[in-house]
Amino acid sequence: MPFNFSTTLIHWYNQNKRDLPWRHTNDPYKIWLSEIILQQTRVDQGLSYYERFVKNFPTVKQLANAPEKKVMKLWQGLGYYSRARNLHHTAKIIVADKKGKFPGTYDEIIQLKGIGAYTAAAIASFSFNEARAVVDGNVYRVLARIFGIDTPIDSTQGKKDFAELASSLINTKKPALHNQAIMEFGALQCVPRKPACENCPFSQQCFAFAGNKQVLLPVKSKTLKVTKRYFEYFIFSHKNSTYIRQRTGNDIWKNLYEFPLIEPATSLSEEKILKSKELKAILNGVDFTLKRVSKIYKHELSHRTIYGRFWELSLHAALHTKLNYTKIGRGQLPKYAWPRLIDKYLSEEYNFNS
Repeated sequence: MPFNFSTTLIHWYNQNKRDLPWRHTNDPYKIWLSEIILQQTRVDQGLSYYERFVKNFPTVKQLANAPEKKVMKLWQGLGYYSRARNLHHTAKIIVADKKGKFPGTYDEIIQLKGIGAYTAAAIASFSFNEARAVVDGNVYRVLARIFGIDTPIDSTQGKKDFAELASSLINTKKPALHNQAIMEFGALQCVPRKPACENCPFSQQCFAFAGNKQVLLPVKSKTLKVTKRYFEYFIFSHKNSTYIRQRTGNDIWKNLYEFPLIEPATSLSEEKILKSKELKAILNGVDFTLKRVSKIYKHELSHRTIYGRFWELSLHAALHTKLNYTKIGRGQLPKYAWPRLIDKYLSEEYNFNS
């Protein structure tokens, strides 16, 4: 190789790195926590969550012993809630099966639930100085552009090729520093749109810069199909009480709370919603007065778009449906962990801050 990739990378990192709290520790619990929070989350958004989690649960044992309701409440707003559930579950496993000691090698770490190859490599290198290369979206982009790799990153062959290249480039004497550097380089310099090529330390060696192919690399073969879902929420009120339930099953927002919901296959008029058999099944004969209907709230997820609407109905009697709803006082609403869509509605309409 005509240039020393790692040396150049680390030099850039030492001059440009951000001062982030998880870079001042080699505690595997805190490294793990930061990596899970930063999956699908920007650093500027995830930082405050990391600080709150560390404050509330300074050790893996304290996280393991926490009630799930508190863990989910602290996670509220970050999305991809399976991360929080896996985090809590794995903390319990570490405490119960490993006496609270975090595993110290990549091969052990990757066996833990919710930890994949990237996260295991990050923890193993940052905490235990093991020479395991991290490969995430930032790394794919950096390597594809500099070395001119057009194998799709979402293909089996592409994942294999990039993993092998990343492993061949890692600085075995400074694996933690190398991994931090390549991730930071992708986050700050070699960004998806309008990378800073003119002042890039690899501009003389970069395949994409030489051929003006930055926007073409990396290559993805699959186009994600985004589906539309329509959530009609009903905020029933009766004697200053309302009704909620906890989401279960394998759908989005598992274990978070919501108001009674019907989900039509397509967008329906207000008249059709109010006359729907699904709403009649929830009400089970109880009459109501319609107080207001909200605007439609649009909520984007990676593979679906949710269109949410909120119906406020004043009930003429207590709800006695056979469905699994819990009656609570309206003043108790801030105690529960809500999906971002509901939290946004409550915040905007009632200045409600959960």
